[in-house]
Amino acid sequence: MSSSSSDGWRALYPFESHFLELGPNLRLHFLDEGPKDAPSILMLHGNPTWSFYWRNLVKALRGDFRIIVPDHIGCGLSSKPGRGEYPFTLDQRIQDVTALIQHLDLRNITLLVHDWGGAIGMGTAGRNPERFARFALCNTGAFRFNRIPARIASCRIPIFGRVGIQGFNLFAWTATFMAVEKPLAPEVKAGLLAPYDSWKNRLATCEFVHDIPMGPRDRSWETLCEVEKNLALLKDRPVCLMWGMKDWCFTPAFMEKFQEFFPQAQTHPFPDAGHYVVEEKWEEMVPILREFIS
Repeated sequence: MSSSSSDGWRALYPFESHFLELGPNLRLHFLDEGPKDAPSILMLHGNPTWSFYWRNLVKALRGDFRIIVPDHIGCGLSSKPGRGEYPFTLDQRIQDVTALIQHLDLRNITLLVHDWGGAIGMGTAGRNPERFARFALCNTGAFRFNRIPARIASCRIPIFGRVGIQGFNLFAWTATFMAVEKPLAPEVKAGLLAPYDSWKNRLATCEFVHDIPMGPRDRSWETLCEVEKNLALLKDRPVCLMWGMKDWCFTPAFMEKFQEFFPQAQTHPFPDAGHYVVEEKWEEMVPILREFIS
């Protein structure tokens, strides 16, 4: 990881690192903060963020909860395998998170997800419903949806997309100003970008985009269908929707779709927040989450 701007962002991320060996040369990095016997919150990031994205909620809640925050393989401080060394599929992501919760024997989990973490997390819950108690969803999806923004679709263009994402870091870099309504502080930008400092280290951000299931020909289509089908297994659990309403990616239409699956869901729209809603509204989320979990 690059050391540029490291002093600034590392001060914002004062956590002990833990690792789970998932296979040869595959180490899953995760945070494990708070009392081990406290109610657990599992926070799952999407693309192109990492556990740094959740830092403010971790610090605010770790006094009363056990907070588990992994970095998906290829992201954050986890291993950065090359092409052919890891499948980079939704199914594999679900297997990874399942391995972590089994390793830690987490139960009565509150799941908190953002972006592609929603499909991974709800997919994990659908396969292990007995371990999950409630779900807090932020600007995410866990079902088939036929809308994909043009600026993301362009990243799937062969050669052009890979060169743009892996060569010029366009996906992660543009997100630091396109995914927010208010400018991020320089040290926050540096933290979000820190793990993605080379062609090799940006492979996962590219593969996440190519793994978006848009139709039956896509490699993760059947897995996403399974994730959506299994939402019915979770319909009796409490659900909280916290949504940045100015998100151009996971638009309010995704929130409305979740409301169809979970009509009883609490809904907390943030009219002036964008896709990186946790960066912009974490202070308002803390009391919402405390009340929701209690």
